[in-house]
Amino acid sequence: MGLLRIMLPPKLQLLAVLTFGVAVLFLENQIQKLEESRGKLERAIARHEVREIEQRHTIDSPRQDATLDEDDDVVIIYNRVPKTASTSFTNIAYDLCAKNKYHVLHINTTKNNPVMSLQDQVRFVKNVTSWKEMKPGFYHGHISYLDFAKFGVKKKPIYINVIRDPIERLVSYYYFLRFGDDYRPGLRRRKQGDKKTFDECVAAGGSDCAPEKLWLQIPFFCGHSSECWNVGSRWALEQAKYNLINEYFLVGVTEELEDFIMLLEATLPRFFRGATELYRTGKKSHLRKTTEKKLPTKETIAKLQQSEIWKMENEFYEFALEQFQFVRAHAVREKDGELYILAQNFFYEKIYPKSN
Repeated sequence: MGLLRIMLPPKLQLLAVLTFGVAVLFLENQIQKLEESRGKLERAIARHEVREIEQRHTIDSPRQDATLDEDDDVVIIYNRVPKTASTSFTNIAYDLCAKNKYHVLHINTTKNNPVMSLQDQVRFVKNVTSWKEMKPGFYHGHISYLDFAKFGVKKKPIYINVIRDPIERLVSYYYFLRFGDDYRPGLRRRKQGDKKTFDECVAAGGSDCAPEKLWLQIPFFCGHSSECWNVGSRWALEQAKYNLINEYFLVGVTEELEDFIMLLEATLPRFFRGATELYRTGKKSHLRKTTEKKLPTKETIAKLQQSEIWKMENEFYEFALEQFQFVRAHAVREKDGELYILAQNFFYEKIYPKSN
């Protein structure tokens, strides 16, 4: 370019520079168009691959009822709280999955840690949303609530859960760690050999029965924020309440598990058709009782109830119970001691414009 300036007059030099600039812009425009074309081609190839996978899946697992196709993209997450009858409920999902044509997947975290690393959160969200071969899917595991919206997911999974009276849950967990249950009686538990009763533990100020151990249902509903796991956090309690109302489809209580199952069957029949009858008359595997459990005395209960932690966990439990009973009261009617799901109670009228 320096030699060009010496040999050419100024006007020609300016013309040459302008020509060069136009040529550069033209090349950049062509490159951009090529990039756009390549992007469109890649997306087309990706869509074609997805269709091939879906077609193979359809051929391998033909649908008997075509009307269910629009429901096949549904994913339910049951982030089960330990010792809330979660195994009994999950067994029903396993018994129904073949008949109702959905997949059940257990989320097994290392050492049952309910908090996922950030990278595992990303992996989990990607799996749940894009793993088409596992849809419709029922995921269950001891993990705290995870907000899919913050990862840019538009169609979020349906969250459900069950909670329990906090002291009853802790007592059950205390004896479970020592004696196991009738579900897997041969499995050696972490505290096996410790014969101390729950009453004796509380009287001695033991760590396994300390009020801090009550802090579990609130953080499970609160989520993956650090404040959720700060024992006694009022913010965590309020966030758990917010999530229960706004992010969960339905939250039941252990003490009224059959009603919870009945409501799920009425509202999500794609997954729970036949669940109520199965719960009432099903196999023994639907029952899971902690062995050697001794109910705490009134003195022990009163001592735990002095704790601010119990007051907060109990406040959350009462909040969840009131919400569940409200939902149930507007969904069922009682007749001859039995509950019945209400039929559709709304209709459409004054539909315009009128069809010819």
